[in-house]
Formats: sequence, structure tokens, C-alpha cells
Amino acid sequence: MNSLLNYLHNQMPLERKDFELINRYFVYEEIPAQSILLNAGDVERHAYFLISGVVKGYQNIDGKLVVQHLVSDNDFFTSLDSFILEMPSNDTFETVTTCAIMKISKGNYNLLQEQSAYWNKFVKELTNNHLRCKLERVKDFQTLTAKERYLKFIDQHPNLAMNVSVDNIASFLGMEPQSLSRIRRQVAF
Repeated sequence: MNSLLNYLHNQMPLERKDFELINRYFVYEEIPAQSILLNAGDVERHAYFLISGVVKGYQNIDGKLVVQHLVSDNDFFTSLDSFILEMPSNDTFETVTTCAIMKISKGNYNLLQEQSAYWNKFVKELTNNHLRCKLERVKDFQTLTAKERYLKFIDQHPNLAMNVSVDNIASFLGMEPQSLSRIRRQVAF
């Protein structure tokens, strides 16, 4: 719980009431590696804060798994459309490593929104930050070479670069694993 509270407090100072509400509504859980948190087609019932570990989110597009999310320590994740709109998810979320998480159910999330002005401001800021990241990712696909995308990835996410398979990183970066292996060999020298 301390990781979540520290993260939130560093984003925007928390008042005592908000500490208590967050403590009440979030639940701690440890999840083994290669565990499915959400299957595509199911409705997402939780939002998660990843304390430690790595989680991937992917879609099966024409029989090919396309990794669209790689999440590491101290970040929130969920299948947002599914969680907010209570509709079936297009995404599957799976732990890559053993993970420690804090999770909040949709019902408790709604209660927290009703009871905490802080939470509403925080969710708006978090959503805006994630949108900026998505837009930057689209821009990177349009303007950077595969090698430049990989170099940026390892610079910004060294933990993911060390703990995620070449296949998953390649998929996330929009390239074939063989291409990423060639790039990694070039970078190593």
C-alpha cells in the first residue's frame, strides 16, 4: 500500500481523508508469472496499480499476438474502455513476471470518485498522461526507424528491456523478432 500512496502523494499531495479512502478501497494481491488477469471478451472489473513486476496487454489480430501494453513498476493499467463502459475487452492482460499489485473494483472505484475530489483530479491527470504517451508512441512509429524506437525503448524502460522477451518487445515496437535480434546485435557492439 505504501508504494501506491507514495506514488499518489508524489503526483498531487494527499489529504488524510484521501489516504483513508484509498486504504479502504484498494486491495493488495501477489500474482504468479504467466497469469491471465483479463481475457479478451471478458468485461474488466478492476483497475490495477503495479507495485512490482511486469504485465503485458495484447490482442490476437488475425491469429497473431500483438503486444500493445508493457507495464512495469509504479504504474496504473486496465482495459480502459472495458472498465469504464463495462463492455467486453479487446485486450488480454497477463503477468510476465511475478507481480505485486493493488487493485480496485469498479464499484469501489465509483465510490472513490463520489467521495474524493482528489481522486477525480488524479484520474483526469493520469488519463491525460497515458493519452500523451499513446500519441507519442504513434508519432514514434511514424518518424523513427526500428533501431531508433528500440534505443528509445531501452533508454526509457530499462527494466522492461531486461525482463521482457525479445518476441514481446519486438511486437510492442512493431517489428519482427528477427529484426529486433539484428538491431540488438548492432547495438551491443
